[in-house]
This record gives sequence, C-alpha cells and structure tokens, in this order.
Amino acid sequence: MAVELIYQKDSYIKEFNATIKSVDGEKVVLDRTAFNPRSGGLANDTGYIVKGNVKYRVVDVHFDKEKGVVVHVLDTKTHDLSVGDVVRGIIDWDRRYKIMRLHTAAHILTAIMYRDYGALITGGNIYPDYAYDDYSLEVFDPEIFKNAIAKANEIVKQGIEVKVYWLKREEALKIPGIVKLASRMPPKVEYLRIVEIPGVDIQADGGPHVKNTREIGEIVFMKAVNKGKKRKRVYYTVKP
Repeated sequence: MAVELIYQKDSYIKEFNATIKSVDGEKVVLDRTAFNPRSGGLANDTGYIVKGNVKYRVVDVHFDKEKGVVVHVLDTKTHDLSVGDVVRGIIDWDRRYKIMRLHTAAHILTAIMYRDYGALITGGNIYPDYAYDDYSLEVFDPEIFKNAIAKANEIVKQGIEVKVYWLKREEALKIPGIVKLASRMPPKVEYLRIVEIPGVDIQADGGPHVKNTREIGEIVFMKAVNKGKKRKRVYYTVKP
C-alpha cells in the first residue's frame, strides 16, 4: 500500500485532506499524510484527524516498514472513523516548526563537525525544545562544540536557501559526505531525497526542514557530555 508523504514535498503544509485506508482500534492509516513519523531520531508530529465537526487527537505517528504505511495513533479507541472516510489532518504547527528549525540546525552542525574534525554522528535525537547529537570524537572537549556552534550561527545568518530534491540512489551515494551517520545507510530505494544547504552540507534525508537557514534563529549550546569512546554528546536548542 503506497502512501503519499506530503511533508517530503512541502514541509509547510499544515492541513490536508485524505482518505482512510485502514482502521485498527486507535491506529489509523491514510492514503496521504503531512504527519511526519518518528524516524532517525526525529520526533513525530502530533495534531488532529477531523471528520465532520469531530476532532480526534493524534498522539503518535510511526512508519510500518513491513506494510509501507504511516500509522497515526489516536488517544482513543472510541471513534466513528471508517475505511473510505474522507478526513482532514491538522498538524500541531508550533511543535513541527521547532523541530524543523532544529533539524536544519543539526545538518549545519553535522557538516561543520565532519569538515573540521572528520566526526560522524553515532546517535542523537531531535525534540521540539532541544536536540542532542553524539559524535565519533576521541577527545572530550566542550570547546569543540561551542566553537562549532559559533561557526554554525555564522552560516545561519547568511540566509542560505535549503534545497530539497531527489536523485537516483547510485548517483547520490557517489557524493562525498552524503551519509554522515556512522552506522546507517539510506534505505534501499531507487531514488533518495536529498537535502542540500549549498556550500555547507548535502545529505540523504527524509524529514522536514526550513526553507532558509535564517529561519533557524540562533543555535544555543546547552551542555556537552562524555558518553564514552566515540560518543561525545552535545545538547543544543534554538531561539528566535
């Protein structure tokens, strides 16, 4: 069952219409969705599925790899949603936009860490209010992260357009630095979604991003933690 991932084409769509393809208790599958599922450490969207005048709260969203569908989990099993219903999805935009800003900030920071220290990401998560990344650094020095964030903020201020496009997998994987995760390759699909910040970063990535680096605001260092060999962690957030 193919599903149209609206957020991959336009991360700024806040509301959309869709048809229900399956219902299993509180789990609802749509033929198309703007809800971003949990993936690669990126927090899922929340919001509402609306039928007529009744709103149902979406509290979790995840991707079922086996079936190739996005599952929207409601906060209740008691509802009148049925297969074939045309419904409206509404994203919690403030939450989504914070995640987008942090996600693009993470790409810039990752590019600097890769360029200056040859460091790859060994783990991380992005939430609405903060993010953290683990890097494959041998030495623990918080000043490394503070300096990298300072450089990232200079890039943010340049107002660089963030480009999103698709490339054939074999072509994309020839690009140096297209994968900056230490232990995971992109999915084995014919075309990869590419997110490029010209002159700064290019990565295979499936999640939502801002259109311009200036939208990120200011990246703020929170703290650094030594999590062990090849796992030096930095916590950061963004503010307007």
